[in-house]
Amino acid sequence: MTILVAYVTRPEGLAALEKGIEIATRRNERLVVVNAGAGGRDESIIDGYEGERVAERLSKLPIQAELKHFVRGKSTIEEIEDLVDELEVSVLVIGLRKRSPVGKLLLGSMAQDILLNVSCPVLAVKAP
Repeated sequence: MTILVAYVTRPEGLAALEKGIEIATRRNERLVVVNAGAGGRDESIIDGYEGERVAERLSKLPIQAELKHFVRGKSTIEEIEDLVDELEVSVLVIGLRKRSPVGKLLLGSMAQDILLNVSCPVLAVKAP
């Protein structure tokens, strides 16, 4: 089985990464960290330096772990749904951030879309 972590370079992404590492190590499961977006001005996409930093951290873990970084026109949610279907995902870990009610109304909620659409259990963590 696989623990899948949705990663962004923000406190909630780091919280999701930490929790994913903890769960995968404790269960001795494979860990896949995904960063994805459609491209363009998508702030959730990590840069090369951040990707190298995360990949190096994963390489030092006592479990099988890898970073998948996609920028190919699909939305983040589509990429995550595809990975959940492709891999045997036991838990998807996502980070949450505090947003105002107006922000939720105008921008929607990626976390809510993930919670409602993926076919595996989802663990949502908040940044400290």
